[in-house]
Amino acid sequence: MEEVEVEVDYQPRAAFEAFHERKQRWAVIVAHRRAGKTVATVNDLIRRALQDGKQNARYAYVAPLYGQAKAVAWDYLRRFSEPLLANANETELRVDLINGARIRLYGADNPDTLRGIALDGVVLDEVADMKPRVWSEVIRPALSDRNGWATFIGTPKGHNAFHDIWQRAQDDPEWFTLRLKASDTHIIDDAELKSAREQMSDDQYAQEWETSFEAAIQGAYYGRELLEADNQGRISNVPIDKAVPVHTAWDLGIGDSTAIWFCQQVGKEVRVIDYYEASGVGLDHYAKVLQAKGYLWGDHIVPHDAAVRELGSGKSRIETLGTLGIKVRIAPKFGVDDGINAARLLLARCWFDKARTADGVELLKQYRRAWNEERKTFEPRPLHDHTSHAADALRYLAIGLKAERKLEPIKYSNLGIV
Repeated sequence: MEEVEVEVDYQPRAAFEAFHERKQRWAVIVAHRRAGKTVATVNDLIRRALQDGKQNARYAYVAPLYGQAKAVAWDYLRRFSEPLLANANETELRVDLINGARIRLYGADNPDTLRGIALDGVVLDEVADMKPRVWSEVIRPALSDRNGWATFIGTPKGHNAFHDIWQRAQDDPEWFTLRLKASDTHIIDDAELKSAREQMSDDQYAQEWETSFEAAIQGAYYGRELLEADNQGRISNVPIDKAVPVHTAWDLGIGDSTAIWFCQQVGKEVRVIDYYEASGVGLDHYAKVLQAKGYLWGDHIVPHDAAVRELGSGKSRIETLGTLGIKVRIAPKFGVDDGINAARLLLARCWFDKARTADGVELLKQYRRAWNEERKTFEPRPLHDHTSHAADALRYLAIGLKAERKLEPIKYSNLGIV
């Protein structure tokens, strides 16, 4: 094949030169706002796709939401691949390069679109806003057949999956790591940083511009309560008493995730022993999950809208669950703010099993108010994202859990542990 020299309109910033020259299969970049991480990683995708010698090479960029992928990365992908294009399909957010390689944008809010594909390389943007299982259950297997690579990028949002990736990568020679603080890169001029510091809280500035994982998540609803629980040792190993009923609280998604909290009441304590979440499956799936756990069941609490009959089946989800052997109780109808206040009061009595509820607790830590970018202020309502299902289920637990059961507290040494 005749070689053709093509000039691409991209000049990497000095901060990203080492990233483009890396040899490691895995990479993680923690970068301040406006550092140029999306531009750099999109161009890295294009470059590596163009250099790929295999037929039907496949590459992907994944954002937390499909609409976000389009808004953030599509224009960059289209612009920088222009001289190398064989075809561009905006409907599918896909470009085909002249060597047959394909790059496509996806949203982690619909991970099923990624199932079953094979990938040679992928960029995961704003990993802190994605469900951890999107990587472990969907994307990582997609890389196996072709020994594909992955780059994780984002700005810190507390101790979450992105933080865990960063920590694990530090001393692993198979990982390339890059941390870009605004005070080091000088990409943003000093006057602008000074202005930002004056208009932001210390935590906001530390997180957004100095890439601090320790800064509190701004606008978080349950950050203080969960920090208190952790400091008091209430996020630890919580045994399961086989003689005490297990109550569940559900956020029932339609074409979306369903989240379930599992707890036991002993005296004034609410022992949160388990958490489960899945998407793209029917109610029979959750019935099988409950059956497999084999707990002694108490109340199954669902939201009031579960009583609405669906047009397709003519049955409500309550009726469907009943046919599957799950008899439910409807949580009282409360406003979101009242439900959040009830959840805060509940959290003061909760003990969380550190292992079995880890994913759910992390989602609660990230549950926060919506941010109005235009007015630079928080809205008086929650942000609806991947954290909402766990948080909604917790609200239903808080408002639906009956008054304290009259059970004598049982010494931990006598508990049956599973």
